Amino acid sequence: MTYPNTQLFIDGQWQDAADGRTLAVFNPASGQEIGRCAHAGKADLDRALAATQKGFETWRNTPAFERSKIMRKAAGLMRERAGDIGSLLTQEQGKPLPEAKMEAMASADIIEWFAEEGFRVYGRIVPSRNLSVRQLVVKDPVGPVAAFTPWNFPINQAVRKISAALATGCSIIVKAPEEAPAAAAALVKAFADAGVPAGVVGLVYGTPAEISNYLIPHPVIRKITFTGSTPVGKQLAALAGQHMKRVTMELGGHAPVIIAEDADVELAVKTAGGAKFRNAGQVCISPTRFLVHESIRDQFAAALVKHAKGLKVGDGMTEGTQMGPLANARRMTAMAEFTKDAVQRGATVAAGGQRIGEVGNFWEPTVLMDVPLDARIFNDEPFGPVAAIRSFNTIDEAITEANRLPYGLAGYAYTRSLKNAHALTQKLEVGMLWINQPAAPWPEMPFGGVKDSGYGSEGGPEALEAYLNTRAVSINNI
Repeated sequence: MTYPNTQLFIDGQWQDAADGRTLAVFNPASGQEIGRCAHAGKADLDRALAATQKGFETWRNTPAFERSKIMRKAAGLMRERAGDIGSLLTQEQGKPLPEAKMEAMASADIIEWFAEEGFRVYGRIVPSRNLSVRQLVVKDPVGPVAAFTPWNFPINQAVRKISAALATGCSIIVKAPEEAPAAAAALVKAFADAGVPAGVVGLVYGTPAEISNYLIPHPVIRKITFTGSTPVGKQLAALAGQHMKRVTMELGGHAPVIIAEDADVELAVKTAGGAKFRNAGQVCISPTRFLVHESIRDQFAAALVKHAKGLKVGDGMTEGTQMGPLANARRMTAMAEFTKDAVQRGATVAAGGQRIGEVGNFWEPTVLMDVPLDARIFNDEPFGPVAAIRSFNTIDEAITEANRLPYGLAGYAYTRSLKNAHALTQKLEVGMLWINQPAAPWPEMPFGGVKDSGYGSEGGPEALEAYLNTRAVSINNI
């Protein structure tokens, strides 16, 4: 599919920026410019804000049944268009085409789940101490939402926010990633084509700091939802706090993988290894710190190295590619620095560790052994295709290391012991824990972290609560 130029979507219309500014979009596999996206200025944001306020008044008064029908139609359109949308996503972001198509297809499941959950935004009747009084708890949409979404999953992260907003009766402006704009635009187009009224969903691109600094304090916006790095999330949360705005923050992670003495090593390599190199490791819940019991350290490491060396790395549009390029040159620099630092501190490179070729942002799937605790890669989120291995003696030692960092998004563990599983469930400080399986972030389950990885959920019934005001009403029937 030919890559398009991407416009803003304001008040139900696709349009260029008022001042005509655009930003270049590059294919990370070739380094070539493939298109442009519109760069919103203050005038565009003012139009988007006026439209979202108008859209909110319309949508909040649309019955849940009607909202659900429109959302389900959007889900159907995403399924129909998944092939073309996947092609756009691969061209702009780099992930292999099957992964990109899967992201588009999975968005339909997310939309449908939220469309149905919107029927269950229940209030309640509370027994009164006075029989002539009726006490009610009612839930209302919080109002227009400003959403900020990342480039690594431009569909998946936007669709969770849009779907939760629409299911609860809110309108939303999405500030989508300038580096991967077309896939997010295709998602918004599906909602528009399904019949979402003008102003209910808006889409803008531009300078992230300028847009966030304008939208977050604006009186029209009543809720902020952000997915991205912890440092930026803290800045935006602080700004939102100054203006008493509701906030959901899904921030960075540094997921530990605890592989116990009794683990199924083959299962661990297949699932955790597969997850490590998915989207070239550019995943907030990517396994990063591999903590392996010393008795199976060599066995696991050898199997993971074999897995890494066997991956086919290349252009995501090429059939058979298992890992595409990193999304931008910044990630290439980061991988080189992480690897160099680890080696200088005593780690060994068991696989990879080098750039591939001179064209595009390709990095070898990398495995580092005997990584010391003071290495940067064991302290800072790598966000790339590098697995760092360190051994442990006892499960408590592994849990202590897993909890050492301020991150608390996701964690993984492999064990056949119910005792170990129970200890991990009780003690690991993460918002999501998967034991003996790959990540399963289904829409019906909470999705979010603890500690510096944020607060609030972007999955499960909990996700809708952040888009609702809960009010008490007491009526005296005199």
